[in-house]
Amino acid sequence: MLPLLTAVLAVAGVLVWLLMGAPGPMRIGYAGGPVALAAGFFACWKIGTMIVVARPVRGFWRMVSRSALCVGIGAAVSFAIANNDPGLSPFVAAPQFLGVVFFVLSFMLLPREHRSALAWAQVTLDHLTVAVAGGLIFWYVVLDLAGPATDDVTQHGAALVGVGGLIALVVIGRAAMSPASVVDPVALRILAITPLAAIGVAVLLIAGGETGRLWMSVLAGPIVGLSMCVGAYRQHLLIVRPRPAAAATRGGRLYNALPQLAVVATAALVIFVSARQLGWDQRIVIIGAVLIAAFVVARQLLGLRANDQLLAGIRRQQAELTHTALHDPLTGLANRSRFGTALAERLDAHHPAAVLLVDIDDFKMVNDTMGHAVGDQLLYEVAQRLRHHSAVTHLPARLGGDEFAVLLDGDDPAPAEAAAATILAALAVPFMVGEHQLLANASIGVALAGPGDSADEVLRNADIAMYAAKASGKASWTRFEPRMRQDVVNHARLGSELHNALIRHELYLAYQPVFDITTGRMSGAEALVRWHHPTRGFVSPGDFIPVAERSGLIVPLGSWVLREACMQLAAWHAQYGDLAIRSINVNVAARQLRETSFVDEVAAVLAENGLLPVNLVIEVTESSVVDGRHRDTLQALHDMGVRLALDDFGTGASSLSLLRAFPVDVLKLDKSFVDGICDGEDRGRLAVAAAVAQLAEYLNLYAVAEGIETQAQMERLRAMGYRLGQGYYMAKPLPPGDMAALMVENAQRAPKALSTS
Repeated sequence: MLPLLTAVLAVAGVLVWLLMGAPGPMRIGYAGGPVALAAGFFACWKIGTMIVVARPVRGFWRMVSRSALCVGIGAAVSFAIANNDPGLSPFVAAPQFLGVVFFVLSFMLLPREHRSALAWAQVTLDHLTVAVAGGLIFWYVVLDLAGPATDDVTQHGAALVGVGGLIALVVIGRAAMSPASVVDPVALRILAITPLAAIGVAVLLIAGGETGRLWMSVLAGPIVGLSMCVGAYRQHLLIVRPRPAAAATRGGRLYNALPQLAVVATAALVIFVSARQLGWDQRIVIIGAVLIAAFVVARQLLGLRANDQLLAGIRRQQAELTHTALHDPLTGLANRSRFGTALAERLDAHHPAAVLLVDIDDFKMVNDTMGHAVGDQLLYEVAQRLRHHSAVTHLPARLGGDEFAVLLDGDDPAPAEAAAATILAALAVPFMVGEHQLLANASIGVALAGPGDSADEVLRNADIAMYAAKASGKASWTRFEPRMRQDVVNHARLGSELHNALIRHELYLAYQPVFDITTGRMSGAEALVRWHHPTRGFVSPGDFIPVAERSGLIVPLGSWVLREACMQLAAWHAQYGDLAIRSINVNVAARQLRETSFVDEVAAVLAENGLLPVNLVIEVTESSVVDGRHRDTLQALHDMGVRLALDDFGTGASSLSLLRAFPVDVLKLDKSFVDGICDGEDRGRLAVAAAVAQLAEYLNLYAVAEGIETQAQMERLRAMGYRLGQGYYMAKPLPPGDMAALMVENAQRAPKALSTS
């Protein structure tokens, strides 16, 4: 708005000065031109640097800004000269004619529909027709009306600018009517004021009276600057509030008719000249020839109507196809193609850029529980909020699914992080989707483009940072750091090696006994997967289990653990009979519970090994079942007779509600509450540990304390009411042979007790 207001004030100021009788020095009137054209330059240049604008449109407005700069230099020279002499000084005409050239080039650089050589010849002939007709009119009419005191150089300078304006008018018309035009047609028609002003200046400076020359001399510059500001503002409105491109209107016929009008004007000039210099016989021949030309022109003008209608339809179709190719049909945001192109163009031009990759957390749950129609509406609302909270110079886009992105025009970390925080805060406000109130928190990855980075690399960096944000707890943003890429490479390599490990039998199970801490009898064991890599050596489960979960390998890995643990328990039962433990604990990931065949798989494994459902305890974590999606699966397992243990109990935010929502048999107190339980410094740990024991007793559940490492801890937990426990104090995870020996020894040594796990 600032350049537009500046240009309006410049025009208004010049008009007031003229209406007051042009008081004071003449420079006052000429001052409006440089001011308005400076505003026009800034407005056009600003549009030409915005990343949300397509590359051809940016190039067009940058070229128009150069035209404004050249015309502004001419206006500044006029301000310095400040006279009302007829004609146009060469020092003014030269930069203004250069401005006309840049103006024409800006339109020539716009994308055009494919044309044959014949079509290009037609366009060239149109331009030559207008140029020759304009030159003849200026030579025989305008210059003929000039006063005797007018210098020839100033006359021809004005005529050159005027003819250039005529050619520019034809070029604008062609661009405005082109189906391939990417600049708003309304903005193009507004810019047509510029060549009209050039033509008006040329005519009045040569043939006008003193008053007309003064008015046109001081008003032409401000009017040109204002037209550029208004055209740029119109383009800016389409950036802020995108709308379908306007179809060609009836006003386009004037541009198409310019060559015919040039013919008519030349014919009139021929009649005028012949009437002064020829006899009646020659005049009749000339008039007949002119009439024939007029009839042909009339016939062509009648054909323009059908052409206009056809062109309007083509333009609408072209606009629709272009919009569809570059925008997401659901949200109206830019799509992946346009976003990638805009980012690549910015990087190729060595301009700073940053990318925010926005991924909606747990969006699949909305689709699964409420349907895709609600999910699509939520995505639309997210897109509108994303557009509303992005700066005008930013380019929001939907890359696909529930993944969005925002392209920023800078590489400073502070503004990029502030933009990410703003988006997170905006999305944290609940959405009203129909009659549902939904939350759509997001994880955002922030990546700043570095020297030599390609568009794919920047997007990949943002993707890596986004997954890091999800891993840190979701609903947060994380800025990419180079070390993250190496972590991803290591995870990918580890995932590939884990896949091979499943095939090459590099994995094995260790078993950690679960004891009755009152009687000392072993009541069960937890199967723990271990990996001995042929070159890495021992790989910690803390390293490869997250990789398995992220890559999807957790499903075949979990199936292998389930089958291997049940086979081992069946082997112990067959070999040791009553001396063997009755049940085995197997950890199951949330991804396994989502498999529709998981319940059938468990039943098949038990049947193949001759085990009963009571012989299996499935351990799930609070975080894997907190969203409620696995209730049916867990209920089916419970109905089968398989017992369910809630692992790491007490660490989640919904522990008590889970006890009501899921058929739980065993609560396993997390190790974090056992550590330091005997120090007496953390009363919170004592309170939680005691509460879990009492809760299990009231609900008739078994409570297991994990991570017991000292005699004092075991005694304290026993005093609280815990019957079962596991930890390094009693036994570390053991290979099957050592586990069997300890199992037999414990059964022979400890008094017989109820198996409870």
